[in-house]
Amino acid sequence: MPVLNRIADFAADMTAWRRHLHQHPELGFDCHQTAAFVAERLRDFGVDEIHGGIGRTGIVAIISGQGDGPTIGLRADMDALPMDEATGAEWASTVPGRMHACGHDGHTTMLLGAARYLAETRNFAGRVALIFQPAEEAGGGGEAMVQDGMMDRFGISRVFAMHNNPGQPEGSFQTTPGPIMAAVDTFEIHLKGRGGHAALPHLTADPVVAAVAVISAIQTISSRNHYALDDLVLSVTQIHAGSADNIVPDTAYVCGTVRTFAPHVRDMVRRRMIQICEGQAAAYDVEIRPDYIEGYPATVNDPDQTDFAAAVAREIAGDAGVVADAGREMGAEDFSYMLNARPGCYLFLGQGDGPGVHNPTYDFNDDVAPVGASFFARLVERAQPVTR
Repeated sequence: MPVLNRIADFAADMTAWRRHLHQHPELGFDCHQTAAFVAERLRDFGVDEIHGGIGRTGIVAIISGQGDGPTIGLRADMDALPMDEATGAEWASTVPGRMHACGHDGHTTMLLGAARYLAETRNFAGRVALIFQPAEEAGGGGEAMVQDGMMDRFGISRVFAMHNNPGQPEGSFQTTPGPIMAAVDTFEIHLKGRGGHAALPHLTADPVVAAVAVISAIQTISSRNHYALDDLVLSVTQIHAGSADNIVPDTAYVCGTVRTFAPHVRDMVRRRMIQICEGQAAAYDVEIRPDYIEGYPATVNDPDQTDFAAAVAREIAGDAGVVADAGREMGAEDFSYMLNARPGCYLFLGQGDGPGVHNPTYDFNDDVAPVGASFFARLVERAQPVTR
């Protein structure tokens, strides 16, 4: 079964929705206009309930099927990225410094497409909860919605989401049981020395030299402190120090990211980073304060729900269009909070060749929106079939 015929009928409408969202990107929890647009479409479709203000600007909409049954959750993220667009498209962002460079406009559109179909057909038992989430890129909107009691309030028994994937064949699906996306943490290292004239370094305590030593030393955490088969990425991404060529500054700053899957690896990195900073502070006679900030946990698919999602994906894309053991990657996702609360599965939907996400020339491929909407719709019908 390819794209559902009814969803194919309104593919042009989905393209229009997506391009409207693309032109009006919003950041983090500030998704008020996006949420209003979503709610207006949902009212047009005749969904049974629309609940706003969940996780600040999130929406949960309920569609009831035929007869009693559980509630399945489908999630799409709504927020954009703080960057300028360089696509040159007619529907490019109208807001300077904001861009849908990760395809969340497409994700929202796919869930709206599924909502329209499901509200029309209602060929399922129980209920479906349509989850439109803010602040995936930063802020943890998924966690906020879970903390607002979404799962218990709406009786959600399992939950599913997907993300577009440039470079993956158009309309194909990839997923994997168990961990699929990494936990993400941030470290900030603040160094305070004693500044002075660069011609008289013996009268200073140079935080720049100390910062370089710290950066070199923490790289050994990956190479010498963890088992090589345990996935770990530790990347320094910022260094800030100094203001002139003849001044040794008072302070320096180092920042970066840590990606892990296993809690014991995460704990080891934190412990070793603190120990290294303490040692380098003594070696270079400076003060060093490391701050280790835990971010999103690892995204872990339930094996049974992953098998089920892959089977549904095969109905849409065929056997050759589904890879159910694609392995894991070091990116992060706050859908992890929902999967920690309920069993479910996270998948990738191929959008063909083109620039990768978070690139100023990226744009969502509108041709795959009906594929994603069909997957969501068929997932509900297969998960909760009507019994006669």
